[in-house]
Amino acid sequence: MSVLTHLLEHLVEQLADLLQPLFHASAAAAAIVLFTALVRLLVHPLSRAAARGQRARAALQPRIAELREKHRKDPRKLQQAVLDLHAAEKVSPLSGMLPSLCQLPAFFLLYRLFSRPAPADGSDGLLGHRLFAAPLGGRWADVLGDGQVFGAAGGVYWALFAVVALLAGFDYRRARRSTEVLSAPGGGGAAGAGGAVGAVAKALPFMSFFTLVTVAVVPLAAALYVVTSTAWSTVERVLLYR
Repeated sequence: MSVLTHLLEHLVEQLADLLQPLFHASAAAAAIVLFTALVRLLVHPLSRAAARGQRARAALQPRIAELREKHRKDPRKLQQAVLDLHAAEKVSPLSGMLPSLCQLPAFFLLYRLFSRPAPADGSDGLLGHRLFAAPLGGRWADVLGDGQVFGAAGGVYWALFAVVALLAGFDYRRARRSTEVLSAPGGGGAAGAGGAVGAVAKALPFMSFFTLVTVAVVPLAAALYVVTSTAWSTVERVLLYR
């Protein structure tokens, strides 16, 4: 186990001990939720910067419309002109992706921590902790294999799936509205900001639904991270982009 994974294990254990009087057998699960909130709090300045970047990109739309008219017969010049405009105004079309990218190390460390084999000494450590009836090191496939889809362990996953589906539906509607604005004449759509940015913009409304797949295939501890982070992102976007 790497040094970083060991440090994360120690942190989660300390948080679980702190939360034990309130959450009892689910203290480790609550510790993961708290750890996720701490990570998101650290990343929050980047989220605020991303919100400012989106407002700055919206302010550039009239000038982008002029460039579309000027270079309507030369898509390559249009693309370069828009990229130059973003560079001159110090606006990055991809700044909104930074908060997600900066979270990846924490997620992968948590994934590795709960994907490792049980300790050789016979102790389960964090792998022995549960969220109600579901082990934090278990997966949805284990529930399916044990025939517990509608049992106590399966109920934990169904609850997570329901939360993710509600959040995904809400985010989908918000992302569609944003994409329609960027794709409208004069917006910063695919022709304006380059093919890669345009592809991201088109896929953005569906990204939240991919979280359902993630929750289904990763260990429950990592799924808790994903669900908590998704809920944080939804609330954060409502507050920052209102």
